[in-house]
Amino acid sequence: MSQNDIQIKSPDEVKSYPATMKVYTRTGDKGTSSLFTGERRDKNDAVFAALGTTDELSSMLGLAIAHLESTPASSIIPRLEIIQCLLQDVGSNVATPIASKSQAKVKRTRFDAQSVHCTRLEEWIDEYAENLPVHRSFILPSGGLAASTIHVARTICRRAERELVLLLEDIDKETFMFVNRLSDFLFVAARWVAMQQGVTEKIYVHQAGRNTEFDK
Repeated sequence: MSQNDIQIKSPDEVKSYPATMKVYTRTGDKGTSSLFTGERRDKNDAVFAALGTTDELSSMLGLAIAHLESTPASSIIPRLEIIQCLLQDVGSNVATPIASKSQAKVKRTRFDAQSVHCTRLEEWIDEYAENLPVHRSFILPSGGLAASTIHVARTICRRAERELVLLLEDIDKETFMFVNRLSDFLFVAARWVAMQQGVTEKIYVHQAGRNTEFDK
């Protein structure tokens, strides 16, 4: 997968699309919602918890992108936008349990059968990590506004991992692998952004105030 494999539409292009549905449907007013298969479940079902978290993650990445615009680290924006699109695909897979009767929809929402996206994340991790300073202490979420926002996205991603564990039998294994690798990418990405913007990261110091090996 290259950055050109997913093309982000401009606002003008999106405006040209015909409006085909209303934002509100009233179908969820009794506390249930529909999977892609048409099956209705309570809104507090594990599927919708996971879908809500991946949506929250994508929203936080959108905020990070806004903080990255016109900065020395803006070159990472296209990759974050690709990840946002892939999170939509993750959501489609989660909303279509493998055992569903509609196997046509299961096939349609198959996620990353060749593990291409996971492999690309690993390549990006290695690329960004190559020149990062080595710390021997825990790194606190820090590094400026954009980097800290990506750290928040990382913690949301970790929550998505925990929620997807409950659905491992219902989703493609590559879906979980991708989200698992994504949290690693976001940690490295936050550090890279801080470095590009010249902001010093804060590191953990024990409450007793002892110097860490890094501080010596």
